[in-house]
Amino acid sequence: FQVFKIEVLMSGRKHFVEKRYSEFHALHKKLKKFIRTPEIPSKHVRNWVPKVLEQRRQGLELYLQTVILENEELPKIFLDFLNVRHVPTLPKAESCGSFDETESEESSKLSHQPVLLFLRDPYVLPTAN
Repeated sequence: FQVFKIEVLMSGRKHFVEKRYSEFHALHKKLKKFIRTPEIPSKHVRNWVPKVLEQRRQGLELYLQTVILENEELPKIFLDFLNVRHVPTLPKAESCGSFDETESEESSKLSHQPVLLFLRDPYVLPTAN
């Protein structure tokens, strides 16, 4: 089976979490009860060629990033999945009533920073045609 290594960066501190696809799938099923979730990559992968596995990895990365970006308040199950224990307290904001009572008390605020993506090396000049 394949294990995905997730890099979690919070308040300048970094840690890694290793999860199997089945754990992502279980998280997805739980999250669907509380928040609108993005699409998760297909459970069934017919061939284990590197290209297909890389597509799945990118899909899971996008899934996590989308959940964070689209939810100001993250359910505790999501924070537990990423092994986030202490969330820095941000200025108090009204909690939204989208979770049931048990979940809203446990959910936490999480700040995130934009991720930069370079499609090519930004330090290499393009070659003249």
